[in-house]
Amino acid sequence: MNVNKELDARGLNCPLPILKAKKALADMTSGQILRVVSTDAGSVRDFQAFAKQTGNELVEQQTVGADHFSLLKRR
Repeated sequence: MNVNKELDARGLNCPLPILKAKKALADMTSGQILRVVSTDAGSVRDFQAFAKQTGNELVEQQTVGADHFSLLKRR
């Protein structure tokens, strides 16, 4: 999958990963993919809720060690 922008939110706690992702998505065009890396375990659930509330598509989520990856497609 072609990732258009990557956001490193490691070390940030809720709600900062979501807020930074929201800002990054605002600068992107429809259909582009944002990849967010976070160490906050709550971000997995937060990004699921964020996608439902905003209409952006949560394409994939994956956890590798302490890192949680979320791929969001801009609506």
